[in-house]
Amino acid sequence: MYLSHGRLGRAAAGLLLAISTFVAVPAAAAAPVSVAGELKSYNVDGVYSVGISSGGYMATQLHVAYSGTFDGSATFASGPQYCAQNNLNTALNACMEVSQDLQLEKLKQTTKDWSAQGKIDDVANLSGDPVYAFSGSSDSTVERPVVTALSDYYAHFGANVLYNKSTTAGHAWISPLGPNSCTVTATPYINNCGIDPERDFLAHLLGSVNAPAGTPGGTLTQFDQNQYEPGGAAKPISMDEKAFVYTPTSCEGGATCKVLVALHGCKQGYSYQGFGTQFIDKAYLNEYADTNNLIVLYPQAIATATLDNPNGCWNWWGYLGDADYARHGGKQIETIMSMVKALGGGGGTTPPTTGSATLQSVDAEDGYIKAAADGSGQAVGTRENSYGLALGRGTDGKFNRTVLSFDTSAVPAGKTITRAFVTLTRTSGSGDPWSSPPGNRLIVDVQNGCLGGCAVETSDWGATSTAQGTAQISSFTSGSKSSTDLSSAGLSAINRSGKTQVRLRFEQNQTATAYLFVNKDTRATLTVEYQ
Repeated sequence: MYLSHGRLGRAAAGLLLAISTFVAVPAAAAAPVSVAGELKSYNVDGVYSVGISSGGYMATQLHVAYSGTFDGSATFASGPQYCAQNNLNTALNACMEVSQDLQLEKLKQTTKDWSAQGKIDDVANLSGDPVYAFSGSSDSTVERPVVTALSDYYAHFGANVLYNKSTTAGHAWISPLGPNSCTVTATPYINNCGIDPERDFLAHLLGSVNAPAGTPGGTLTQFDQNQYEPGGAAKPISMDEKAFVYTPTSCEGGATCKVLVALHGCKQGYSYQGFGTQFIDKAYLNEYADTNNLIVLYPQAIATATLDNPNGCWNWWGYLGDADYARHGGKQIETIMSMVKALGGGGGTTPPTTGSATLQSVDAEDGYIKAAADGSGQAVGTRENSYGLALGRGTDGKFNRTVLSFDTSAVPAGKTITRAFVTLTRTSGSGDPWSSPPGNRLIVDVQNGCLGGCAVETSDWGATSTAQGTAQISSFTSGSKSSTDLSSAGLSAINRSGKTQVRLRFEQNQTATAYLFVNKDTRATLTVEYQ
């Protein structure tokens, strides 16, 4: 991670990165060229995480927070869950260097407490999970006692830990394709130690592993990360707008596959000073993916313009004010979880629920409002009974927004709402309002109570809601579509004692006629899970 100049800088280089028996170095294979596309759902029966340094910390956070989804994890040069305890000084002095005690017993207890409180999945899920940890003796960025603490942390919860501390590796991802020598700590932080740790950790995670392909034969897809961030914008949480997924042809053809979330280290993100796809190309994961029915998801972090995260590290110390960074509700964690779910990972127990309610909208209080681009000339739409509720730009040049009303008093008092999402059914439409202009997003606002009166009224078009842009609904041309999960602000806006209204609106005004109608014959639903 280099966090600044001098100490800050030296440390931040840190949260980068990382190994196992001697192997022959494979001939460099042609890296796949990425193509633009979207995430698709596959036949998935297992999910794992792997990462280096800051990516290693994030890999552990994903595994522990969502142990109902993740079946195991591999980490290089990183420490235990919540090591930094939301404190940069602790991150630098206890979780990289060891001038301070990282308080392992306190970290274990925090995990137990969070599990009991539902802030992470049931910690009992970790028992028996395969975990791989690695530390090289030349790594002075994340020192060995930190990685040893990670091994001890997982062993305490019954995980099956394989700990490699037998090499002289520097602070780097270790790969037969690494351009650096073994002991180096320098860009691109990918070292060749004459071993194949990818074979070792994949065999440990999966139970066995087939030999890698000589040349990757699958598809590397670059996709939009924005649509998976609960608020719809990746950059404000220090994630890139684009990310990648590698899919073998076997998975495209319907084979049962597993998902591996692979997390780069600091200064290794695609957009960091022209770094590009070096991590993706040289990590030696795509070659194994082809022969082991493994979909590899490569989320991408970016640097901030401030000193919060200048080197594009993953959030493991609570930067940008995200106190939930290591548990349910963490902005980066939830974004990655949305990607895993989109690939067919299912979302696991997110978090364990004791009940759920699927609430139909109140038909008499649903409606849509149209207005000019500047919000003037507001009028309540009149075609609901004939066509449904309108969204987007109509033939009259007006822009339509829909308001849905739900009686959320059905959510039991005293329960914690853990998840909620809206489902729509498309009736008809014209054009593609999501591509006018390109990248347009249909977003979800949530109002605790009613925007004005509970029956739709003209002022609902531009009224300020309790929570703005809490979720989004991706493009669909027929049938039903669910939104992404509401953000924590959206969940907090749900009214336990009466009505909750949801407003649907496109983020940008369409440049030409492009609209859809929803819910003519099938009312919208709001699904609320609680514990």
